[in-house]
Amino acid sequence: MARACCGPSALPSRLLQSLTCQASAMLFSKMLCMRLDCGVKLGYFKHRYSIFSCSYANAQVGHTSSHVERNLKAEPSASIRAEKSAQEKLSVPVEEKPLVKKRVVSGVQPTGAIHLGNYLGAIKNWVLLQELYETLFFVVDLHAITLPHNPEELSKVTRSSAAMYIACGIDPSKASIFVQSHVQAHAELTWLLSCTTPISWLYKMIQFKEKARKSGEDVGTGLLTYPLLMTADILLYQSDLVPVGEDQKQHLELVRDVAERFNQLFGGRKWKKIGGRGGKIFKVPEALIPPAGARIMSLTDGTAKMSKSAASDQSRINLLDKPDDIAYKIKRCKTDSASGMDFDDINRPECNNLLSIYQLVSGKTKEEVVEECKDLNWGQFKPLLIDALVAHLEPIQRVYYELSADPAYLDNVLSDGAVKANNIASSTLQNVYSAMGFLPHQRPK
Repeated sequence: MARACCGPSALPSRLLQSLTCQASAMLFSKMLCMRLDCGVKLGYFKHRYSIFSCSYANAQVGHTSSHVERNLKAEPSASIRAEKSAQEKLSVPVEEKPLVKKRVVSGVQPTGAIHLGNYLGAIKNWVLLQELYETLFFVVDLHAITLPHNPEELSKVTRSSAAMYIACGIDPSKASIFVQSHVQAHAELTWLLSCTTPISWLYKMIQFKEKARKSGEDVGTGLLTYPLLMTADILLYQSDLVPVGEDQKQHLELVRDVAERFNQLFGGRKWKKIGGRGGKIFKVPEALIPPAGARIMSLTDGTAKMSKSAASDQSRINLLDKPDDIAYKIKRCKTDSASGMDFDDINRPECNNLLSIYQLVSGKTKEEVVEECKDLNWGQFKPLLIDALVAHLEPIQRVYYELSADPAYLDNVLSDGAVKANNIASSTLQNVYSAMGFLPHQRPK
């Protein structure tokens, strides 16, 4: 019988509160193992989904956190060890962890299928971040309409994205999961920021130039102003850290510039003079750069990022691709004629990309991959990559389909997440209105 390898943190909070000492934790771990050996199946988040089963964790989070299973069997403090391991993988020194957790906010658009680049570049790192920080992860559906979209599909893919977050390992008991449009403050703050941000700042954004060139004269205004919506997404929650890739640094620089400008225009003594509390209105966030190698490139062009917007589905591995589809795409992906496999060769971008994917989904170190693959040819390497991808994605797909069959559960998760997000966002928005001099809204008695 498979032994579940979830940490105590995935269990009901009333049980966790009773584990106030190391001896209690050791006793609880032993009891848990005994119960599982007897065939008792624990629910996931007080629900019937056993998401963190042994097969799930080994293939999903377990490649980066198999320590959780080992420590649950032998150690009295599995959740603490899991948190320390997460800190090490994100290059955060254990001794520097603050008493009050810093806040991290991030999201992915629900346009198209979530692909391997979204997962390895963002969502997989979120699983580690939720152990270290106060985390809010949301489905950015407002961003999804900057280009023409299908209204009939939007709500479906929004719920589907939330299910994928959980299937990939995001734990609703540790992180808030919600939908962007369910927090009205996002749209309100975007308008307020658009009235105080120079338009010249927006014209400098590289992604606007690229997408406007592709869309032609019919490009919507939202494509120009969406960086301010992204800015509102971050500033609303007084975020300390924002996970960004190398290609997203310009957006974070805009966020920081807007926050500093707004604080200068309306904060400090100016705010206090009109009856406010004074001080800074927005926290200026810092970048949290993911581990090297997390930027996944296209299967048809090793110099271009894997993208939902690419015309050919052959260019990406979608998380819900069937094994035969994965094999088809890998067998036909772009390679080169050089012999052997080699990391970090600027003249072999496709080789570096495929080796990076193999490293990340297999859970092996870069050195182990180099040693294993250095003398292989493409005909020998591609089957290894296919098998690793299929094994890694199978448990994600299984849990995703289980969750998708219960929309009521997903809606409850999103509702709970939106409540917490609204509480934080409304406080920030109230301060913004106050500092800008708006008349306070008086609720009827």
